[in-house]
Amino acid sequence: MIRVATHSDITSVLKLTQACSKHMIENEIFQWNEHYPNQSAFENDIDRQELYVAEIDEKIVGCIVISTFMDEEYRSVEWLTPTQDNLYIHRLAVHPDVQGKGLAQRMMDFAETKAKTDKKCSIRLDTFSQNKRNQKFYELRGYKRLGSIYFPKQSEHPFYCYEYVL
Repeated sequence: MIRVATHSDITSVLKLTQACSKHMIENEIFQWNEHYPNQSAFENDIDRQELYVAEIDEKIVGCIVISTFMDEEYRSVEWLTPTQDNLYIHRLAVHPDVQGKGLAQRMMDFAETKAKTDKKCSIRLDTFSQNKRNQKFYELRGYKRLGSIYFPKQSEHPFYCYEYVL
């Protein structure tokens, strides 16, 4: 089940993203660290009702932010569609214990259905340049790689921006 997150979910979401961060570091993907993702970001997402959680047997095992807010870093990207009526995906995470079972696919299906229902023209996101698995995941879904941005607190390596036109 995928549902809108509440403030009571914060602890579980942080445990989930910390497990994902540890798993990525073990696989030499230095995408998330002590600065990101953080409690403040998730609280903000919940206040805007843009954080969704996926549950299995009433346990939070996934999360995704589906936002209408465009981060300042995205302004330099040459997007395929005008910057209006777009959704932005952030902080997609699936607990390592349940990865490879289609949950990320289901969460992206959910986001894409929401975008179509809300009459958005595209979905935009970024993924770490050193995370080849994520790049392949989005490219197989039809997302087009457009440019690079940087988040210095996270990594010296770029993040690749993608867009999916609906």
